Amino acid sequence: MTPDFDKPFSSRHGIVACCVSVVLLLLALPGGGGFWPLLAVACVPFLVCLNRGSRRQTLFFGFFFGTVHFLVQLYWLVFVVGHYGGLPLYFSIPALLLLCFYLSAYFVVLGLLIRGFAAKFPPSISLWLIPAAWVAMDYLRSVGFTAFPWMDLGYGTATVPFLMQSADIWGHYGLTFLIVLLNTFFAFCLLYKKQLQSRRTMAVSIAVLFVATISYSAWSMQENESRVASAATLNAGVVQGNIDQGQKWNPKRQGTTVKTYLDQSLVLMRSEIKPDLLLWPETALPFYPTGHPLLSPISSFLQGEEVMLLTGSPWYERESLIGNSLKLYNSSLLFNTQGQIVNRTSKSHLVPFGEYVPFKKFLPFIAPLVEGVGDFIPGSITDPPACKNATIGVLICFESIFPDISRKWVDTGVNLLVNITNDAWYGKSSAPHQTLAMTRLRAVETRRAIVRSANTGFSAFIDPLGRVQEVSPLFVNWQSVRQVPLMEQRTVFVRGGFAFPLACLILTMIASAFVVRKRRTF
Repeated sequence: MTPDFDKPFSSRHGIVACCVSVVLLLLALPGGGGFWPLLAVACVPFLVCLNRGSRRQTLFFGFFFGTVHFLVQLYWLVFVVGHYGGLPLYFSIPALLLLCFYLSAYFVVLGLLIRGFAAKFPPSISLWLIPAAWVAMDYLRSVGFTAFPWMDLGYGTATVPFLMQSADIWGHYGLTFLIVLLNTFFAFCLLYKKQLQSRRTMAVSIAVLFVATISYSAWSMQENESRVASAATLNAGVVQGNIDQGQKWNPKRQGTTVKTYLDQSLVLMRSEIKPDLLLWPETALPFYPTGHPLLSPISSFLQGEEVMLLTGSPWYERESLIGNSLKLYNSSLLFNTQGQIVNRTSKSHLVPFGEYVPFKKFLPFIAPLVEGVGDFIPGSITDPPACKNATIGVLICFESIFPDISRKWVDTGVNLLVNITNDAWYGKSSAPHQTLAMTRLRAVETRRAIVRSANTGFSAFIDPLGRVQEVSPLFVNWQSVRQVPLMEQRTVFVRGGFAFPLACLILTMIASAFVVRKRRTF
């Protein structure tokens, strides 16, 4: 189909259109403006310019939009790499650009798919193929290379619980599909102004889907509120120590760090609701605990207060009895009421260039730039820790942005999710707002309460409907205790995993093959 325009489309207009979409998305998504209604139209300028330009222009628009979009979403990486990684601007800025260039490649492919579908299929069909292609690219970005599914469009609904309840069926990818579907419809209304009957047909089909989704959300909220009210509970206490990242690993500060957490934990033990389980953040113990003298005051505290503790800590194991070769892990440790370590889980998805170097054997020239990077070993999603009637899935750091990790924990039988993290790396940027939003979708997808303990915030209690019951300020000492529900149901998303994005990927591949075959026929 050819758009209803006679004049050629200039690259300058396309760049402006891409910038408008980037700004609208920034204003709509958490961490930016958070004004979610803009999601309905934010991508319209980008979609219009993809369909009006030449094939070469489409390639450029996809690259330009993807690069600029991720630059404004991930600008804080310069601070992380530069301030805490100790790398100069002449390396940290190019590192950010290279990451954005890589991520923009998915939008280059997406642009070609959108243009091809709109050209070869009638609007009533391409209307559905375009959001399917968008979801397919998001899914590939979440599993390809080092996997970095940061701030997909579906996360824009995180601040509106009523809009995200269907995620327990099709995950946040389904919400992305709905958002892109609406944007595609509005873009087609601009592109095909003369095809009134086609627009009416599209409007009716979209209305049916949205009414069905809203009806399900209303029913689901009511149903799950009843389940939450009748569920068993656990008293969970969260401590946010607000330990300065620059001082965190200073051996002279380790005693002060432990005392900070113990003092704040004592406040919780004297509160009206006594916690059954204390939660300290990722690497709250900034030392290898085996035989360390600072375990003694922790053990004494837990015995005296008769409370269990789940905390983050580095861990090592010797690869063999002979030699000094070690395996390093980013772990969570569960202490029982006797102060003994009774369970350990380790982070299964490590941070590239932060906890390991991808393709290190094949890229030896990178080594001098990443001398401070650890060489950690990923853990496995097995043997969840337990406290009283709670079985706990532990998400360490940015594992909360990966839907499949939460899903796999719940599939092992856990009835509570815990996210321990050290967001001090991000500073006072948009990143803590973004990670909190993504974590909220994990609660809806799995129908599990999530208790989040962060070094500098945001620490939070999130219920199985994705609602934040309580949240800490950033960069303050904070502690709180609440009763959290222990849900047992297994959602469609937990049972089906990535069925929806995989279906979108398969549909996209079939439609792409049809487009290529049709082009060769003529």
